[in-house]
Amino acid sequence: MSIYQFQAKSILGQPVELSTYRDKVLLIVNTASRCGYSRQFADLEQLYEFHREQGFEVLGFPCNQFNEKEPGSNAEIQQYCEGQYGVTFPLFEKVEVRGPSAHPLFPYLTHRAPFQGFDTQTSSGRWMQDFLLDKYPDIYTGDDIKWNFTKFLIDRNGNVAGRYETVTDPLEIEPTIVSLL
Repeated sequence: MSIYQFQAKSILGQPVELSTYRDKVLLIVNTASRCGYSRQFADLEQLYEFHREQGFEVLGFPCNQFNEKEPGSNAEIQQYCEGQYGVTFPLFEKVEVRGPSAHPLFPYLTHRAPFQGFDTQTSSGRWMQDFLLDKYPDIYTGDDIKWNFTKFLIDRNGNVAGRYETVTDPLEIEPTIVSLL
């Protein structure tokens, strides 16, 4: 099984078979436009612009599960992301990424790339771990997505090649992306 067995709806409500992205390197991200980490949209767009001609795609899945940082409608999300951050990469309808109502793609991804913890050698990793353990200990347990802007790198065969937590800046992943292109 690979991600090509899944379908999602575009931000405009059109069904999209993920097999459409066969033979491409993908970065699948659960996004939230009102989150403190939303500054990552700019770097995601930069990666997309730099590498899309080599077969790279960023797929953004808005989610309102973490501190309600994606409260708007799909149209409002699209307008905000395009206007505020110049996003041109594909956005999908708002989904849940953990729990019983999660879009089936995300349990698949987290099963293939379990949570490895945050890098507590960095201040941002230490802060995120402490924040979740203090405020949301139930979120911290298990392999589910922990917060907005968790990133899954997918190789050209549809296999999960890596998981990068919220605090990982998208540009830090660029060398690995390039190696898969």
